[in-house]
Amino acid sequence: MTLVRRALATLAGVTALVLFATNPAVADPGPPPNSMASLGDSITRGFNACGWYVDCTGRSFSTGDDATVNSHYLRIRRVNSAINGRNHNAARTGAKSADLYGQAGTAVSQGVGYVTILIGANDACTSSESTMTSTATFRANIDSALARLKSGLPNAKIYVISIPDVHRLWSVGKGSSSARTAWSLFGICQSILANPTSTTQADVDRRDRVRQRVVDFNTQLAAACAAYGANCRYDNNAVFSYPFTLAQLSTWDYFHPNTTGQQALATISYPTGYPW
Repeated sequence: MTLVRRALATLAGVTALVLFATNPAVADPGPPPNSMASLGDSITRGFNACGWYVDCTGRSFSTGDDATVNSHYLRIRRVNSAINGRNHNAARTGAKSADLYGQAGTAVSQGVGYVTILIGANDACTSSESTMTSTATFRANIDSALARLKSGLPNAKIYVISIPDVHRLWSVGKGSSSARTAWSLFGICQSILANPTSTTQADVDRRDRVRQRVVDFNTQLAAACAAYGANCRYDNNAVFSYPFTLAQLSTWDYFHPNTTGQQALATISYPTGYPW
């Protein structure tokens, strides 16, 4: 029996080594990068996290340098000082997946070793349900951008982060008169936030369809990252699944993460990426 147990233990160890070597999800992350870039939209720009309708890149969950947020950049800098000052934010407020190709080109020109991608909220959060980006178009846009990164930065580590659950945003904000006023006044994400207190079946179904589009987008992000290969990781819907609260949103628009929200994004997303 002892010999059998030893044999089984040896076999299990060999199997684990084989899986580690062949499964991109657990591939060796290599050393921490000397430079990084963040791609995406207003969330990555830290929009409304420090001032009235302005970008606050210092408070970005990805490349920001605000100690309270404790971004990916600051976490990496603690283990590799060579990255100091080489944290590039190529995201753009209002960007959609179609803009990611251009942002990827910027990252390539900067020659970075690590790239975070959080894109897609604006593809679902549009003026109406009918103007959302189709899932097929979204995937094509993601594939195009990833191909540019793979060609221009073949050794860089890519980290794709799931789109937050916009239905959760409606759920936590619909009871706030301030949130409802901001959503209506600024025309925020009307595809899901229009008629926020309505319980009619048409509005319930519309919200469900918009949420499903975000789910479909995240499915495509995961698939595109898997197709990329060992140098791409997906957050396994960590951000999408996180139960954001109203207190983590800017009180200027009740849509974008405030400093506390950016801190939560960093805390949620970093552990599911590369273990540097």
